[in-house]
This record gives sequence, structure tokens and C-alpha cells, in this order.
Amino acid sequence: MSRKRLNPAPIVCAAVITALLCGCSIKKMAVRSVANVLSSEGGTVFTGDNDPQLVGDAIPFALKMHESLLAADSCNPRLLLATGRLCCMYAYAYIQAPAEQMTDAQNEEQRRQLKRAKNLFIRGRDYVLRGMEINHRGFRDLLNRNKTDSAMALMSVKDTSYLYWAGASWMGAVSADKFNLGLLMTISRSVAMMNRVITLCDGYGDGAAHEFFISYYGSMPPSMGGSEQKAREHFAKAIELSHNVKCGPYVSLATAVCIKKQDRAEFTDLLNKALAVDVNASLPNRLVNIIGQQKARWYLDHADDFFLENEEEKP
Repeated sequence: MSRKRLNPAPIVCAAVITALLCGCSIKKMAVRSVANVLSSEGGTVFTGDNDPQLVGDAIPFALKMHESLLAADSCNPRLLLATGRLCCMYAYAYIQAPAEQMTDAQNEEQRRQLKRAKNLFIRGRDYVLRGMEINHRGFRDLLNRNKTDSAMALMSVKDTSYLYWAGASWMGAVSADKFNLGLLMTISRSVAMMNRVITLCDGYGDGAAHEFFISYYGSMPPSMGGSEQKAREHFAKAIELSHNVKCGPYVSLATAVCIKKQDRAEFTDLLNKALAVDVNASLPNRLVNIIGQQKARWYLDHADDFFLENEEEKP
């Protein structure tokens, strides 16, 4: 009895296809694994460091690595959040804040840096919004159609970080380009996100959303919702929730309210309280406290630039 010979070609092709598919699957799994490690919340590799310059030098590389991973895993919401968070952190601490301390003679460079900060804030915001859309289909459409309340209703406590970093990045872009009417028209969306953070998790980030509202209510004119009383209410809540381990609330109230009121005595008192915060008392807040104290020292050193009359000159 003769044996029928099998054609090996289909078997070989099937084996090759299986290997390729497995290879793609393994690569995807590896990328997702690395991405999940990098995007995990609660780590203090950056936020717990005591060397702001080291972190500032490292973030651009880390950011591009995150974006490289996104090229291979574009629908990973946690990675999108982590990438957006890095954009926002770097734009604020290492581009916008130094630019705002430039002199009048550096006006052209200041404008260039603020434009760069705005672009990075928007990049970060859009990354986070992409992640929110993946988690909640239709979210962006509701937001774009000004159905902000409906969009916020989709959010639950697990979305708190997305809301905070999207809102912070959005407001960062506005603050870096204050005369951009298009951005100003959308500011209510950022405010809605921060209000939702407070509703879902009042103590998120040791009162980070309340700290946001110190600056918002303190710096905005009454016609756009500004209110010193509300700024002070959020200040008190931020201090309570942070257990006084953050210097940010003091700096925010001093710069947003005291300068506007020309109250140099309170300005000085608040900034000295910021400098008295122990930067090592809270590891997750160490870096932001060190940067915040640098900002406080700069404002104290340049107080004469912000007040028309020195306290010493008063009768």
C-alpha cells in the first residue's frame, strides 16, 4: 500500500505565520509590561528626588522614551496619562517658572519660552484626554460639544489622576498664553475637571486640586469668577489635607492674592512659612517642595518689583 506524500509548503507557511504572530504578541506584551512599570502611580523616582537639576535633565529623555513606547502601544491609557503628566511637570517647573522670572531685557526669550511651555502643556493635555477617551468612549465628543457636565458624569474615582493632569495641563496652557482668546474660552473645562477631582477624591495629591483653585480664584478677575474669599477657603482646605507638608499653598496665596492686594506683610509671612516646611517630611512631595521653596526665595528677593511701597517706608 503506497503512502501519500504530504506537501510541506502549507505546514512550513503555517509555522512561519505562527512564529511571526507569536513574535508580535511577545513584543506587544514586552512593550506593555515596560509601559505599565513606567506609568505606575505612587513611585517617587522623580517626585522624591532632592536634586531638581538632575530631574530636569532626565525628564526630556524619559518623555521621549514614553513617546517611543506609545508608538508601539498607542492605546494604553495608563501610558498616555504618564506621558501627559511628564509634559505638564516639565513645562511648569522647567520652562514656564524660569521664564516668568526673566527680566525685561529678556522679553523676547521669555516669550519664546512661554510659547514652548504652552505647546508642551497642550501636548500633555491631549495625551491625557486620549487616555480618558479610551476609558470612556464618547468623552471627547461631549467635551467638544460643550456638554461638560455630561462628560464629567462619566468619570469615577479611578479617573481622578486623568482629571487632575488634564485640568492642570489645560490651565497651564492658559497661564502661559494669557491673551489667547481661544484657550480662555475653554477654561471652564479645566475648572470642571478640578471640581470633579474634589468631588471624587477631595484629598487627591494632598489637596492638589484645592491648591489649583487658590491660584485660579486668586488671580482671575471677578468678571471671570475670581474671588479672594474662595481662594482663601481653598487655601485652608489645602493646608488641612496636606497636613502642612507642602509649601505650594503658601506660595500660591502669596503670589495670587497678596500681590494683587499689595499686602506685603502677609506676602512675606506666607513665603517664610513656605520656607519653613520640611522638604523631607513627605517623600512624594520632596521635589515639588524644593522647587516651591526656590520660587519663594526668588519672590522674597524680588519683592520690591511687586510692591509699590515698602513696609519700612510706611509712617
